Amino acid sequence: MIDTKKIRYAFSSNAFRKYSLTDTIKILSDIGYDGIEIMADTPHAYPPELSEMDIADIRDALSRQEMEISNINAFMLHAVGDTWHPSWIEKDPALRKIRINHTLNCIDLADKLGAPTISIEPGGPLDGISTEEGITLFLEGLSVIKERARESGVRVLIEPEPGLLIENSSQFMDLFNELNPNVFGLNFDVGHFFCVGEDPSILIMDMRDVIGHFHLEDIAASRIHRHLMPGHGVIDMKSVLNSIQEINYSGMVTVELYPYENHPVEAAEQALKYLLVL
Repeated sequence: MIDTKKIRYAFSSNAFRKYSLTDTIKILSDIGYDGIEIMADTPHAYPPELSEMDIADIRDALSRQEMEISNINAFMLHAVGDTWHPSWIEKDPALRKIRINHTLNCIDLADKLGAPTISIEPGGPLDGISTEEGITLFLEGLSVIKERARESGVRVLIEPEPGLLIENSSQFMDLFNELNPNVFGLNFDVGHFFCVGEDPSILIMDMRDVIGHFHLEDIAASRIHRHLMPGHGVIDMKSVLNSIQEINYSGMVTVELYPYENHPVEAAEQALKYLLVL
């Protein structure tokens, strides 16, 4: 039986794109979440658009609601592109620089807000280049941001995703072996690993030493990559949460339901209610 009191839940603000960030913080606190994952993109916290006063307002809102930041989501970049572009592995070096600069800005934002981690895309779509070239470009980009992350103490978490350069656990570990484990880690998205045919409950145990944060959502039996409300797919949530407890993970588990932006409050309420009675 899962002791739900030992698991702290956050909710990703990327489902609340029709709300302000400060309103989202209050809503999630009122629902009962312990924390929030902040989307470092429009309309919430795109670093170039944030003044020092804006950052102070975010800190004040978190303090008033006694909410913590689970993670800064530096994956999406709709302010200048879309969810995946510009990526780390664009053919155009100017586009790669945009992604690198965005990540540097997100590290600085996390440092100012006291967030422990940022999550980034796993390279990006290959878009006609080879996997080998993609890995080379990705490592080149990561080498640019590693010192800023090391100095700030903000850990950079790579999030494997179906259809992108790094999709599964073995690909991640091959890449991770080239990186500084004190600077980089894994954003373990439960649904993403399920989509590529892996058992997240087992994988959590195997990858316990590299996991820095969790994303949680459900996935249909088809394994198509579409985030569903926990309990609306076929992932064994109880087994997943048992594994998270077993590795003595001390961070928050962030529910990520961005497809529910038309009714995010209801989605956040229903997700937490479901998880707390498992």
